[in-house]
Amino acid sequence: MQNQTPRYLDHRSPLVLDTRELPRRPGVMRTVSRVVPAPADLGLELIGVEQDADLVLDLRMESVSEGVLVSGTVHAPIRGECGRCLRPISETVEVPIQELYAYEHSTTDETTDEEEIGRIQGDLIDLEPALRDAVVLALPANPLCRVDCPGLCPECGVPLDELPSDHSHEQADARWAALSKLKMIEE
Repeated sequence: MQNQTPRYLDHRSPLVLDTRELPRRPGVMRTVSRVVPAPADLGLELIGVEQDADLVLDLRMESVSEGVLVSGTVHAPIRGECGRCLRPISETVEVPIQELYAYEHSTTDETTDEEEIGRIQGDLIDLEPALRDAVVLALPANPLCRVDCPGLCPECGVPLDELPSDHSHEQADARWAALSKLKMIEE
């Protein structure tokens, strides 16, 4: 989990959840479904979610004795390029998310480090760090356009599956270059 340094949370921010309508009684639940713009830098070097792309959140906020448990799924459109052939990749991933946010002055709040668990600030929850962790960890470090992608020809750089089966590049050994010239003269 990323470091959650206390900062002012804006209740109008799309990734801030308001818990005022959720009573502080264990077992009480509220569902949240919304489409929000993706934050910046949500991804890895070769693949990620473009900034402001639509993220579909289907969440459940459940009141537990120590705080609020947020769980559900995030549907995110990802774009990138294949790590073998450099073709564009465009698909949607469904990522599970689950995070406990401790009430201020709860036992969990007092017995855990700040980085270990989310915190409720006033009545607000900042979902961005948990969402970022869940989505980025679900992305492949070496994305492929398809499982059997053969990659690129190391000589000409053309995707191997676009080349004929007999495609090859003659490797001329410089030590035999003079003999090659003689062979061409004879022909």
